[in-house]
Amino acid sequence: MNYFAELTRAMHMLSDDPRTVFIGNAVAYYGTRVSDSFNDIPRDKIIEMPVAEDMQMGMSIGMSLGGRIPISVYPRWNFLLLATNQLVNHLDRLPIYSDYQPHVIIRVAAPSKYPLDPQAQHDGDFTDQIEAMCKTVKFYRLHQTSDIMPAYNDALHNNRSAVLVEYVENYSLEDA
Repeated sequence: MNYFAELTRAMHMLSDDPRTVFIGNAVAYYGTRVSDSFNDIPRDKIIEMPVAEDMQMGMSIGMSLGGRIPISVYPRWNFLLLATNQLVNHLDRLPIYSDYQPHVIIRVAAPSKYPLDPQAQHDGDFTDQIEAMCKTVKFYRLHQTSDIMPAYNDALHNNRSAVLVEYVENYSLEDA
């Protein structure tokens, strides 16, 4: 199985849980390569967002506190940077200063420069820097196809928030 097909399989596994909802820009409508991984997800489990990354993370935290497990999708790290306030100061810190244990699964892609270079505005991988700022959110680096299902399964069942980083250069590779 190839890397992207395994990501799609993981999204289907997540959608089987009645608590999950997918939220992001280009999750209900095509806009990025990531969009294809939601093709067969029930439409009532998907919330299409405008380009409002900080609001998306805030909504994800709120849904989580209400008992849902949002899968908050950011097609590139550069977009997730706009939600860093919510991620670091709220999602990550809530378990430290309150009785709340938010459970948000964040899907983010580290871009590739091939076959199309996204240029400096969209080519960042900020995994190490953001992970260093977090105390309670768990990070998964999905370097290989075999990393995908175990990481998403763990993120779904461990009752803490998680960031799962996928690597766009692996999307078309067999057994990456």
